Amino acid sequence: MKFVAFERAKQGTGASRRLRNTGRTPGIVYGGEGQPQLIELDHNALWHALKKEAFHATVLDMELGGKDAKVLLRDVQMHPYKQLVQHIDFQRVDAKTKLHMKVPLHYVNSEESQAVKFEHCVVNHVMSELDISCLPADLPEFIKVDLSGLKKGISLHLADITLPKGVTAVTRGKPNPVLVSVVTVAEAEEPAAAAPAAEAKPDAKAGDAKAAPGKDAKAPAAKAPAAKK
Repeated sequence: MKFVAFERAKQGTGASRRLRNTGRTPGIVYGGEGQPQLIELDHNALWHALKKEAFHATVLDMELGGKDAKVLLRDVQMHPYKQLVQHIDFQRVDAKTKLHMKVPLHYVNSEESQAVKFEHCVVNHVMSELDISCLPADLPEFIKVDLSGLKKGISLHLADITLPKGVTAVTRGKPNPVLVSVVTVAEAEEPAAAAPAAEAKPDAKAGDAKAAPGKDAKAPAAKAPAAKK
């Protein structure tokens, strides 16, 4: 991808604010053999470029002052709630110096795998991008990962995929991290239709005899002993 940048003479908070009010975005280019240089870009063109994945993960051609330079996008500062790019950083690229970049992972063919198609599992993408090291000429826009071989209970690790030519994965802590895990989902059991419960009837004893209602008997009042004269 190619974009056009312009030299920026003034710096500071006030100058950057005035620049944004005119539809420009302040930025900087650093690295390589040259000195850091202040630049400005057209905000609308930059806004649409940032929506493209290639703008974040490939070597870009920057036209500045009639000269072309190879750069990489390094940092973007967005407004907290407005659709506004406040500042952008680029790094110059040396063709003989290896780059350290994060490249997106594109997972394909998961629907054709045995785990999903026949074993009714769910594929969980543990990693969405991968840290890599390579020369600028070997930098891929993305890394394609085929998931057609997934099976139940088997996870996909970094060692299970083939990286593009000249690309080395940069891992920290875990030499062989998990990229994709396969999760088994228990099928919901349909509740069986319950038969209507028969009302339980108490067993009636045969017989016509009925208990006669009893009468409360009153106890005779106790007589007090006669007092002796």
